[in-house]
Amino acid sequence: MKPLASVVLAIVVLAAAPSAQPSLPSELGTQIDVAVHDVLTKTSLPSASVGIVRDGRIVFTKAYGMARIAPPMPASADMHYAVGSISKQFTAACILLLQQDGKLTIDDPVGKYLPELTRANDVKLRHILSHTSGYQDYAPQDYTIPSWTKPTTADAIVHEWATKPLDFEPGSQYQYSNTNFNIAGLIVEKASGEKFWTFLSRRVLTPLHLTRTIDLDTQHDQLEPTGYMRNALGPLRPAIMEAPGWYFADGELAMPVGDLLTWDVSLIDESLLHHDSYAAMETDQPLTGGGTAHYGLGVAVSVRDGRRVISHGGEVGGFVAQNIVYPDQKIAVAVLTNQEASSGASAIARSIVALLLPPATKATSGNDTAAAEAQAKRILIGLQQGKIERSLFTDNCNFYFDETAINDYASSLKPLGTLSMVKQSDTFLRGGMRFRSFDVTFTRGPKLRLTTFTTSDGKLEQFLIGPAG
Repeated sequence: MKPLASVVLAIVVLAAAPSAQPSLPSELGTQIDVAVHDVLTKTSLPSASVGIVRDGRIVFTKAYGMARIAPPMPASADMHYAVGSISKQFTAACILLLQQDGKLTIDDPVGKYLPELTRANDVKLRHILSHTSGYQDYAPQDYTIPSWTKPTTADAIVHEWATKPLDFEPGSQYQYSNTNFNIAGLIVEKASGEKFWTFLSRRVLTPLHLTRTIDLDTQHDQLEPTGYMRNALGPLRPAIMEAPGWYFADGELAMPVGDLLTWDVSLIDESLLHHDSYAAMETDQPLTGGGTAHYGLGVAVSVRDGRRVISHGGEVGGFVAQNIVYPDQKIAVAVLTNQEASSGASAIARSIVALLLPPATKATSGNDTAAAEAQAKRILIGLQQGKIERSLFTDNCNFYFDETAINDYASSLKPLGTLSMVKQSDTFLRGGMRFRSFDVTFTRGPKLRLTTFTTSDGKLEQFLIGPAG
């Protein structure tokens, strides 16, 4: 990115708006500032709102960069950022509260509430909360596709996507699916007799004093930051926002970072739900064919360096968030950012965790690696020249690669010189497609990250590149 530094880095003015807590040592605070600034510089994120829980208390909230580029508005830690799929753990809490009330159980069949869905008597609530149902993801893309720009309802989404054939036998595989949590939200409404947001507010937000958390679907105008996107290494542009109805129980929440940390403290203290409910939420779900989902109920679960980790990321149009909780160490890190398809939020969170605890790393591999790398190289070389093989892409991805996107890719990638490496770093299934991420380097500039989705017929549904964190 060095040839673009004078243009791109001017955008990311590293202004900071702190909300200081005296219990965080000043040396550690300085190290956190350096770590955040380093990621913002590498990724050119417009802003990040960062928070830390230590010893079970909120000890740090601070915002960096610009919430809006034009007119300029420095980020502040009290601003609302969309948290996307981090909302799913709040939805899971609603289901668990209803189970505590005796109004349902997580082993009820979905058919008890929505009998018209595919194999509704075989799919359990446990399956939808752990992404092991087989219902296909309606929203795996990291950019806004045409259908998301038209108003809809959660009911319409569920009845379009959860009436398709299952991708696999219920309980046999893990495959992340936003469709699952729209189903969960509708079940909350049927079991409680209240609108989802009403129940969530009354039983979760109000008891935890999350007074500044808002409904992104109806209160979108209360977001202070602008959500941005970037084509390759091109300029920041306002993101295309989803239309009304696309924000529901799978990704409905927006909040200041302090509210998310308050939620994290409630997980650490087990202050909202019964102990058995937290145990269910945080238990890695077994798969019928062997192995586990590495996912509980609304949260990813793992063990790093012998420590339990409860985590989740989130993304909606223009925003990416990351939330990591070490419940036994009473530590949590939350990072909220305002650029879609960026790895910056997770990179900042990893950097801060490494300052608080020894870091953990994990290598991954995938299927057909060599062929995927070769295809990615060919496409990137073409995009450097402003050319694209449209037959390789789906209609949605061809919509994304309009004239503006292609020009941004060419103008930002061409100065980086010759493509020197494309190496696959991760792969998994999602939305009935193969997700892949790649480390990419050119002869000039920093390491980049490419993410793709490939459909079952071999076409690319996504091809997005940006700075690596």
